[in-house]
Amino acid sequence: MMVRVSRASTAQLAAALRDSITRLNRRIRRARPIGDLTISQLSALTSLELSGALSPRELAEAERIQPPTLTKIVAKLEDRGLVQRTPHPTDGRQVILSATEAGRAVVAENRRAHDEWLAKRLAALTAEERETLSRAAEILGRIYRGE
Repeated sequence: MMVRVSRASTAQLAAALRDSITRLNRRIRRARPIGDLTISQLSALTSLELSGALSPRELAEAERIQPPTLTKIVAKLEDRGLVQRTPHPTDGRQVILSATEAGRAVVAENRRAHDEWLAKRLAALTAEERETLSRAAEILGRIYRGE
């Protein structure tokens, strides 16, 4: 869907961007190594890798899932040696979850596969189109950061 910025209302542009970003994100997610991790498991593992460590409650909030669902996800990741639990530093009743070295390697491999897929598509574009996307990436970053 092509929306001309000069003719589009802000709402139309927002809808077009949302749709394009959503579709691209879905397509990039499919460009992942074949494995036995579900998208939910990979998402939780990625959140842990990015944050360093989180309590189960914090991870459930970050993933926007219910704690019982997270418990199942974490158990499967732990069984595969991708996540570890350590005692909470100030509250003995809680634990902290973090990605193991193997978990970080899985996340890195998925990022590599995503980047490879996207790089191939970008290589097929003109230099002008890649420059436009470079500027768009900068602008989208500012939107994300709230600048």
